[in-house]
Amino acid sequence: MSQRSKVFLQEVQDHLHKELLPFWTTRGVDQKYGGYLTYLDKNGNPTGETLKTLICQLRMIFTYSSAFRAGYGGQKFLDIAKQGVDFVIEHFWDKEYGGWYWTTEQDGTVVNPSKLSYGTSFGIYAMSEYGMASGDPRGLEYAMKTYHVLQTQVADNCYGGYYEFLERDWGKKRPGVYGGDRKSFDIHMHLMEAMTNLYEATKDPRHKERTQEIIDLIFKRIIHPEFGTGIAQFALDWTPLRAILFKDVWGADRDVDDQEGRPMNNTSFGHNVEFNWLLKHAVNVLGLDMNKYKPGMKKIFDHCVRYGVDWDRGGVYCEGPNDGPAREKNKEFWQQAECLVGLLDAYILFGEKQYLDAYEKVHRFVMDHMINHKVGEWWPLFDENNKRLWDHMAHAWKINYHTVRSMIQCEKRLKQIVGRAL
Repeated sequence: MSQRSKVFLQEVQDHLHKELLPFWTTRGVDQKYGGYLTYLDKNGNPTGETLKTLICQLRMIFTYSSAFRAGYGGQKFLDIAKQGVDFVIEHFWDKEYGGWYWTTEQDGTVVNPSKLSYGTSFGIYAMSEYGMASGDPRGLEYAMKTYHVLQTQVADNCYGGYYEFLERDWGKKRPGVYGGDRKSFDIHMHLMEAMTNLYEATKDPRHKERTQEIIDLIFKRIIHPEFGTGIAQFALDWTPLRAILFKDVWGADRDVDDQEGRPMNNTSFGHNVEFNWLLKHAVNVLGLDMNKYKPGMKKIFDHCVRYGVDWDRGGVYCEGPNDGPAREKNKEFWQQAECLVGLLDAYILFGEKQYLDAYEKVHRFVMDHMINHKVGEWWPLFDENNKRLWDHMAHAWKINYHTVRSMIQCEKRLKQIVGRAL
């Protein structure tokens, strides 16, 4: 185990320090207007598209700030984060109603003024991370401003949790594809992630309470009572619904043949395992009892190992039923990134060989297929036979957040595993 983990660690470090971080040292910054340009072709060159999405702007602030906190990039990464903060405060923050606009033109002219809780969560996450990295008081100031609008404008005081698709003035959007009548696992997971970071930055007991409330809500409403996996979408009263695609998206969602949405018996391997490692982090930051959560976490890990991992060709599939083999077998970059971290946490928590074996299957797929080693970033999507389907390095939603965070977190965990084995 020790020798195998040493090989994993060396490959992760080589990729992180010789390819991935150097790639993002020279790319992304909009030298003309500030903020970030995120459309990059297969060679890492700008495509000419200039729309700026809130998610990418904030996630890049988070990534450069977190890499700096991890000891990488030095002042340059902090400077790249700072100019991103300058841009989003000036152009994405709504000075009349509060909160963050969804998209702008390259120069900051607002295109879509909607307020999506996905963006709100990353406002808290990114700005608190930047504040901890830099000491710039604007970081915590805007994290707290975002937290304030979350609690006063977005919280559902009737059924619990948070509304997700809102107009500029915080009114709920229309139902159906506009999302005004929906709640989701994805957004509440990211709110847990964000609130954990805010508590780490402030140590305010109220932020700890809000984080604990979200964790409890996820287990009460979102985790399947029988299978222990995540249910994707709900009505406002938490009645499970078929997961549909929305007009305002936050990722390169792959459509499904069934126009009514994904089947009810369906779950995301990537979201499930991502939730697990973010939960483990939250439990540690909040000082909670890990033993309380380990049985539920093990169900999720075991489901992914059994049904989500491609044991023949490597990698993790996108989605499938709660009680059977994967249904959607494409392999997208972010699921791989999150499962790498999560499977290492599974091995650290439970010590079972199956988790390190599963990690190896994903690790080999990423290192041998998903990374564009010549350029330094990851390809976005493969099919079940490991045939590349898309070839851009970055776009409106794919930047450095999943890939850099994954490699930093994997390096940390592999060092722990190797050190424990010595």
